[in-house]
Amino acid sequence: MDNQAITYAEALLLSQKVAGFFSRQGLQRGDCVALLMETRLEYPCIWMGLSQLGVITALINSNLRGESLLHSIKVANAKAFIFGSELMDVLQSLIENEQLPCIPVYQYTDKELRSVPGHELLPGAVDLSAALTTQQALALPPSCAAEEARSKLLYVYTSGTTGLPKAAVITNLRFLFMAAGTFYMLRLKRDDVVYNPLPLYHTAGGIVGVGMALLNGSTVVLRKKFSAKNFWLDCSRHDCTVAQYIGELCRYLLATPYNPEQQHHRLRLMYGNGLRPQIWPQFVRRFAVPNIGEIYGATEGNSNLINITNRVGAIGFVPIYGQKIYPVQVLRCDEETGELLKDPRGHCIRCRPGEAGLLVGKVNPRRAVSAFHGYADKGDSEQKLLRNVFARGDVFFNSGDMVVCDILGYFYFKDRTGDTFRWRGENVATQEVEAIITNCVGLEDCVVYGVQIPHVEGKAGMAAIVDPERKVDMDYLSIVLRGSLPPYARPLFIRLLDEIPRTATFKLKKRELANEGYDLTSLADPIYYLNRDGVYRQLSSEQYRSLQTGTAGL
Repeated sequence: MDNQAITYAEALLLSQKVAGFFSRQGLQRGDCVALLMETRLEYPCIWMGLSQLGVITALINSNLRGESLLHSIKVANAKAFIFGSELMDVLQSLIENEQLPCIPVYQYTDKELRSVPGHELLPGAVDLSAALTTQQALALPPSCAAEEARSKLLYVYTSGTTGLPKAAVITNLRFLFMAAGTFYMLRLKRDDVVYNPLPLYHTAGGIVGVGMALLNGSTVVLRKKFSAKNFWLDCSRHDCTVAQYIGELCRYLLATPYNPEQQHHRLRLMYGNGLRPQIWPQFVRRFAVPNIGEIYGATEGNSNLINITNRVGAIGFVPIYGQKIYPVQVLRCDEETGELLKDPRGHCIRCRPGEAGLLVGKVNPRRAVSAFHGYADKGDSEQKLLRNVFARGDVFFNSGDMVVCDILGYFYFKDRTGDTFRWRGENVATQEVEAIITNCVGLEDCVVYGVQIPHVEGKAGMAAIVDPERKVDMDYLSIVLRGSLPPYARPLFIRLLDEIPRTATFKLKKRELANEGYDLTSLADPIYYLNRDGVYRQLSSEQYRSLQTGTAGL
């Protein structure tokens, strides 16, 4: 990363210094520290050091702002806050609005940035990077008790299926299961060089990526921010043999101009999640990638799957004879509401091969592969569980995803259930966006949903606002959304209408609106589009045509 490198010995020493420093600050086993920082070599060293004290690190999404960020800090019950100086403006905003909890704040500044304007020490913060230069290392304990395996290591945030970000519990054992499981199932090797352009606050980059180095001895190359232009250059420059992806990343790479040098690499494997079957063959052919390892699984879930056979479009495979050993199930449900269908005895019904249904995983707390550790908030955890599915007392994890399993045992992703949709590789929880817009427009009715755009993966956000007199101030709404939501959660379209259709029980109908989309040829309502400058302006016919033909630059 930026031509910097860190050895195992240096990482161990830094983590021991972190442990020594925060031990002196009085942190104790079971406490939590919130970490808000962009990708850097020291990032995993900080949470590893805290883990040596039994302290849990909450990995905060560095894109979060406003209420989402504040909620993430509070829900973890953080006793301290560590941030990178590159995000100082985010902290200053919380402090100016008197929103930051009264907890110690520690600032980490890269050595070369300490004299750069804008990276000065925040008033009231402790200079962590300076303190660590003189800190003595805290020696590791000679051994760990068996119960340490199931103790909490990290909180990784996920939107789940509804509401604000949820702090998913990652235990030591789950970290081991995800990182080591991927390593051995995909046949990675200790001498592999893994290219990781993904953020370290998510499972993919921070666990399944960094874990290749921490647990398995591989070299991991970090990039601060993904660049389609530099992806293949980086892989070639660092002599990478393996690279990570998410589905959006693959589409961005395919959108770059063709260059024969894009095949001048030594990659033998790319692994990740969300590579669409529509672009899978084209991707591997154009970039000469011999093997794809498609991984499926929620951060907090137990219905994890993996495709190790290069089967195009499959998210995983469980042979028929292995279903009792690895009990994931596909259950019949109403595709519109996600509600499970029951037989006359009140039990759920398994889907037949080729039939779409809800993917669930049986919970067994005694097995690492099927345990469910839930969220920091126990109430959120209970909402993800299905009870008495096939028999009294059984418990299953609800993935919230619709999948199809074929007769051979291959699984294929179909769609998300509920209100959550996926955009830019992130899950967008509509309730949070609706709440912010509703407060901004004077508590008028508002619904947020995902709409499909041709040639683009995922679903773009669209908000429908009841505004019969067309009084909504779009400039003000633009400012509020920029300050309150990360880029991926901001609706791409806003529709103003006289009323929102409702059900007989007064529930707002999202599905009809989602089906209507942003079609200028059939809708009379004004539709606004989020321009590159962050301002909503009325969607023009030219913009509409570029969206439909895939030339809008999305």
